Amino acid sequence: MQERRINLALQGGGAHGAFTWGVLDRLLDESWLEFAAISGTSAGALNGAALKAGLVRGGPKAGRRHARENLDWLWSQVAEVNDLRLDRWVSALFPYPQAINRWIEAFAPATWMDQLARMVSPYDSGPFYINPLERIVARFEYEHVCAEAGPAFFVSATNVRTGKIRVFSGAEVSADAILASACLPNLFRAIEIDDPTTGRREAFWDGGYTGNPALFPLFEPQFPRDIVIVNINPLLREGVPRTPAEIEERINEISFNSSLLRELRAISFVRRLLADQRLPEGTMKDVLIHMVSDDATMTDLGAASKATPALGTLRRLKEAGQAAADRFLSAHGADLGQRASVDLAALFS
Repeated sequence: MQERRINLALQGGGAHGAFTWGVLDRLLDESWLEFAAISGTSAGALNGAALKAGLVRGGPKAGRRHARENLDWLWSQVAEVNDLRLDRWVSALFPYPQAINRWIEAFAPATWMDQLARMVSPYDSGPFYINPLERIVARFEYEHVCAEAGPAFFVSATNVRTGKIRVFSGAEVSADAILASACLPNLFRAIEIDDPTTGRREAFWDGGYTGNPALFPLFEPQFPRDIVIVNINPLLREGVPRTPAEIEERINEISFNSSLLRELRAISFVRRLLADQRLPEGTMKDVLIHMVSDDATMTDLGAASKATPALGTLRRLKEAGQAAADRFLSAHGADLGQRASVDLAALFS
């Protein structure tokens, strides 16, 4: 296969980010694929940091092996995170817990605990507050994550005061930046970072509210045209949600896909203008969009598993990601560098 350079856009979605682990694991098998840039949000930012650090540390010969080892280590650590929900001790007993997660969602005490979590602030815990991701993120090799070598790396977070997206890159990508990108406000306290763009110390929440993931950093002329989006949150869900858990789940999916859909709509518009020769050549980049996803698996798992990083669920998600990436490569590997494999016009019809 002829060498191809691509950009990766990695969505966030809690423990479902293990799907991206599997996708990246499979893509790393292909020596003809070079990763030029990575844009990640929330779990996508954690995956992106592990991927880049491994590629840089290992260099041209061992980079892919180191990247795979980093991703394996990351998700082994996530599996050890203590969950804040009542269902943690139950689901941990099952090696294949997606069915029990569904039962838990319908179980009244667990539902009551979810409702309680919406009434209790992470600031109520006082000096006992701990962000369980902090010990993991602090151990990333930031000399490699922030290195000029290897793929460019972008991390998105949401400025609480302005409601605008903040994209961290280069030396700005710190442990705090990654924690900010993964900061769900009902679970974690806002991450405060000095922001040179505003001249203030700003508080940040999860980047999924404003860019999940942000595509626009990948439009720069030095990057290739191809953007491979690893999608975690289902775009399509049949049927009308009826239970409180189902309604909340679909609201979250729509909310965390909205920024991505806005950017894809803008790309579709630009592509139509370019095709109709209504823009001067070279004015805008003709971006080629691809997507790796498995809506059936994500729909089957349900929202409870996003907050329950049980080992059985993570392994299932990794396997699903590997399989989805394999299907993508078989069906669309030859499209890379040539044509988009996502029909944006049909997506918005």
